[in-house]
Amino acid sequence: MSTLLTYERRIVGTALLAVVPLAIAAVLLVWAGDFPEIVTWTVALLIGATIGVATVAIYEVVAYPLRTVANVISAVREEDYSIRAREARDGAMLGEIMLELNELSATMRRRHLAALEAAALVRAVISEVDAAIFAFDAESRLELVNRAGERLLGETLIGRTAEELGVRDLLELEDATTVERGFADVTARWSVRVSVFRREGQTHRLLVIADISRALRQEEIRAWQRVVRVLGHELNNSLAPIKSIAGTLEEALAMEKSETPLHANLTRGLSVISRRADSLARFLSVYSELARLPEPTLRAVELDAVVRRAVALDRRIDVVVEGGPPVRIEADEDQLEQAVINVIKNAIDASLETGGGVSVQWRVTGDTAELSVVDAGPGLASAANVFTPFFTTKPGGSGIGLVLSRQIAEAHGGTLELRNRSEGVGCEAVLRIPLAR
Repeated sequence: MSTLLTYERRIVGTALLAVVPLAIAAVLLVWAGDFPEIVTWTVALLIGATIGVATVAIYEVVAYPLRTVANVISAVREEDYSIRAREARDGAMLGEIMLELNELSATMRRRHLAALEAAALVRAVISEVDAAIFAFDAESRLELVNRAGERLLGETLIGRTAEELGVRDLLELEDATTVERGFADVTARWSVRVSVFRREGQTHRLLVIADISRALRQEEIRAWQRVVRVLGHELNNSLAPIKSIAGTLEEALAMEKSETPLHANLTRGLSVISRRADSLARFLSVYSELARLPEPTLRAVELDAVVRRAVALDRRIDVVVEGGPPVRIEADEDQLEQAVINVIKNAIDASLETGGGVSVQWRVTGDTAELSVVDAGPGLASAANVFTPFFTTKPGGSGIGLVLSRQIAEAHGGTLELRNRSEGVGCEAVLRIPLAR
């Protein structure tokens, strides 16, 4: 402000220096002449008024444009680009200054809008990314989180520290790492990446956490599918001629009508070979289901109807259908029914060991239907191998029922989880499928 006042005083002083000498000379001439006194004083007053008006006029002519420039620059600094300088035109020094000032304001406005649009686009993209993204400031306080991050750690996260959120150890990692840990009561394998960026001169850190369990499971399933296809092809190529030859020899022996012990032993042995070839072929056909599950054909399906049909197929015990709200889901009805059948069958098998019961209920959480199948069996000694293909603890079990059910659930964009009950004995299987649009 003091610089501005000094500049204004300099303007006034310059105007006075230019006008006052001429005014003094005019007064002296009038005073020295033979004029009446009233004329002399009138001329003096007119000269003084002229000096005052000229000074004010010069001040306004010079100061007004400078105030305009200051106002426009101040508005730009405060990101207000609506103010424009008047008299902006070519061919005049002051007009060109005002013109350039307006162009500067317009350029800053375009850049500001572009920055806002770019920031909005980044936020929209980050919000839709499946991976959980967290941005922490120099004091490890959360500044930004996307929807996947809120689903992972809960809402009301902004402003909380990494220590409070339980990710301090992840934030201190230097390289991309795969960890296995629980978030939101879900234990899975996660890919963790930490990067550093600077904002307003301060170091910030970006934490990206992605669930890779499903990708790893899909790769495992593809590997098992390749194994099953290769084994099935090789074994079927061998079983077909074995069964054919055994059948031909069995028919030839039957035509001889011999009663010798050798004849009886050969007939019995060939019969065993034929039966075992049939059993092995059926065994392979069961496992080949993993290798030929088609892509689901989605349509709106009533969950209640699917569950009741699945329950009606296994009457070894009376399954209690507690039900839930009317739910329409987006699913392949045949595949979904097979998944529900497998889950209920698994629950019944477990409950038969202890003489317990099985109950089924469902609910809606957000845009997902959650089907819960609860049994009163012995529970899980270890959940590590529950979804491992061909692993089973049941006599005569195939080890693919739950694996196939989870594969169906994930093909529908859902999940299948099996865990021990928090209250009482037994397990709870939770099948999640997106609702119909």
